[in-house]
Amino acid sequence: MRSKNEPTLYVKKKGTDFIIVCLYVDDIIYTSSFISLVDEFKSQMMNEFEMSDMGLLHYFLSLEVHQDEDGIFLSQRKYAKDLLIKFGLLNCKPAAIPMNVGKKLQLNDGAEMDDARSFRSLVGGLIYLTHTRPDIAFSVGVISRFMQQPSKVYFGAAKRVLRYIAGTMDYGIWYSQVSNFRLCRFTDSDYVGLLDDRQSISAHVFTLGSGVVTWSSKKQATTTLSTLKAEYIAGTSASC
Repeated sequence: MRSKNEPTLYVKKKGTDFIIVCLYVDDIIYTSSFISLVDEFKSQMMNEFEMSDMGLLHYFLSLEVHQDEDGIFLSQRKYAKDLLIKFGLLNCKPAAIPMNVGKKLQLNDGAEMDDARSFRSLVGGLIYLTHTRPDIAFSVGVISRFMQQPSKVYFGAAKRVLRYIAGTMDYGIWYSQVSNFRLCRFTDSDYVGLLDDRQSISAHVFTLGSGVVTWSSKKQATTTLSTLKAEYIAGTSASC
């Protein structure tokens, strides 16, 4: 099922050419492999509805789009800055990495409970930021598992991700013009990444041409008894 808050995507083919249209409430963005399809679609829509042509896409649902002759850059710099301001970390000391690799989080860690509402708001903001930041997908996936009873330890881990964001606000995804569109896959697993249920985490990133097109970091459905099996599950999941 599709959430009512998600954009609706349409694809129309005309021979070997196609046009892709994304509709969200009263905003429409569209692109095509052939310029005549863009002009035809725009003309038909403006004849049928009262519309304004805003030109090239620059901003959509907190996604910033910079287009030039060399390619397209997607980022969420303003959204990241607003998130840092909201939690008072705009001028904090940046962290070099989003998570402490030497320490794994677990439920009932004995630490004092923190404000659950603020924690959920922070994690929700970080989840939305992963739309253009594959580099925080793993960390955000881990801390999002402690939404029900967040302790000060979990809140500290979430704020560390924010401190990493503070030093990397200009990060995003760059798609340059290339002639060789090879589909490449990178997979990995974190064996027994979750101490509470002894389950591992699968992760993958796919690139097509110059930039990443899809990525994921999620808990494996079964408990593995070796790092090799965890890697096999990660690879199989990515292939599917």
